[in-house]
Amino acid sequence: MKLLFLACLSPKTGNHTTAERIRSYIESAGHTCELRDAGEFQSPADVVNLVSEHPKFEAALAIHLFKAGRLLMDIEIPFGVIFGGTDINEDVKVEQKRVVMEQVLLKARFAVAFTDKLREEAELFLVSQSSKIYVQPQAIQTDVTEKFCWTEFLRSSEWHCENLLNVLVIIGPKIDPVLSAEVETVVKRTAGVFLAQERCQQELHAAMKRCFAVVNSSVSEGMSAAILEAMDLGVPVLARNIPGNAAVVQHEVTGLLYSSPQEFVHQSQRLLSDHELRERVVRNGKLYVEERHGVKQERETYQRLVDTLH
Repeated sequence: MKLLFLACLSPKTGNHTTAERIRSYIESAGHTCELRDAGEFQSPADVVNLVSEHPKFEAALAIHLFKAGRLLMDIEIPFGVIFGGTDINEDVKVEQKRVVMEQVLLKARFAVAFTDKLREEAELFLVSQSSKIYVQPQAIQTDVTEKFCWTEFLRSSEWHCENLLNVLVIIGPKIDPVLSAEVETVVKRTAGVFLAQERCQQELHAAMKRCFAVVNSSVSEGMSAAILEAMDLGVPVLARNIPGNAAVVQHEVTGLLYSSPQEFVHQSQRLLSDHELRERVVRNGKLYVEERHGVKQERETYQRLVDTLH
């Protein structure tokens, strides 16, 4: 079977990594999977044209109910969807988007949520048969390159110009131009905070492994791969206390949660001074990822669901 797989494929992002991993599962089961960036298409009609020009497509899959799922609304082949997080956490608040996502979910053969909480939110805000929504946590694979040069990385973020004990390095691609500009403006006038360009996953994991802690300050998350990767690498996690993060970070067990800037500073200071706490969250975080976020279960789930699209 040949599948069309739509996702937001900005380079070196969690979405791209997740899509590539799922694509590999599909192809390892003997199917052919063509992964395309949802940003290539302006409307559902564009996808209809693609499918009609290439009748060999027998099914489709999409990550994110609105950004990618809406593009599959008019195709005549069966499809499934994977919640991205912002679709259920944020887009449902916009009535026009909510109506579209509801239609997508009703037409989809199946849907996948990363957490029980995300499934509950979807059932609360969107009309759909709950039996078609499956919960499958994201799997995590970390790979640290041996060629990564920590000194060069710090120099590239201008860290060498500062002599501060505690610093924060923000690393990643500029997805939202407006937000990126705001962040750059704040960083320029904030001592000890630096921006670094995105890196390939192996280099990113190498950088994470050298850090004292990994911080997640998102106001909305489906399931943060960065948090799980940090746990797998043996790095403590400090995460904003939102549903998506609290679903994977148990406070003082697998990481630390905070709800305000003051609480973030307090929890950071605890990590610095309480070695027993640090060792406990590192140990438990690693065990949690090994037990709940393995590749085997995720691969089997997606292969089984894709088979239902026949």
